[in-house]
Amino acid sequence: MDRAQSPLARKLANFVALSDVELEVLDGLHQRRRNFIAGRDLVHQGQTHPAAYILADGWVCSYKLLRDGSRQVVDFQIPGDFLGLRSVLFRTADHNIEPVTAVEASEVLESDLLQAFSTTPRLATALLWAASRDEAMVVEHLVGIGRRDALERTAHFLIELSVRLTLVGLGTRDGYSCPLTQYHLADALGLSAVHVNRVLRKLREDDLLTFQMGQVTIHDFDALVELAEFDRSYLDQDGPLLR
Repeated sequence: MDRAQSPLARKLANFVALSDVELEVLDGLHQRRRNFIAGRDLVHQGQTHPAAYILADGWVCSYKLLRDGSRQVVDFQIPGDFLGLRSVLFRTADHNIEPVTAVEASEVLESDLLQAFSTTPRLATALLWAASRDEAMVVEHLVGIGRRDALERTAHFLIELSVRLTLVGLGTRDGYSCPLTQYHLADALGLSAVHVNRVLRKLREDDLLTFQMGQVTIHDFDALVELAEFDRSYLDQDGPLLR
């Protein structure tokens, strides 16, 4: 693959027009490629000095595990996302990272990041943008759980996935492949799996969206946006600010 077309490069290029030198440094962060199976955590909550990862292929979820064994999914990561970027700068990981599917990811150590930051400040700025965007998504998810009803919350989340996947060339406003189960959605949206099933049926009956057999098909994107009151400005995907 053309290094400028890798998921991470495509994502960062939305913020800054990366030079050949910056793309080369970004390539260097992919030296330690590893494969992981679904269901086995890459990073454990409480783990000391964990590595970060750049996700190249597959889907991952970040979650907090509670004492009673229940969990809250904080977010799902897709190709082009950093996994555990915050944790690598902390002494201890504050959440778990679990592959939803088999994944390919590049391990990134603290020393790798610091070297990249010192040699290419613009790349460091782009990664800070990506981290800030991730934080904005978590804030939006908190608003969803706290203030949106189940229908709005689910619609908003599935539109957000569409926009994120489109940025890295893995989706369109008409739909995308999605390996998440109703249980995954329930853990992310603060709903029961039964309630998620009812909401998805309602979206299908209203001819807005169908989620079946690992495929999200969006029948009326604009109506879905209106239902969810979706304002994409928090995703900051309007083209590069730096050149």
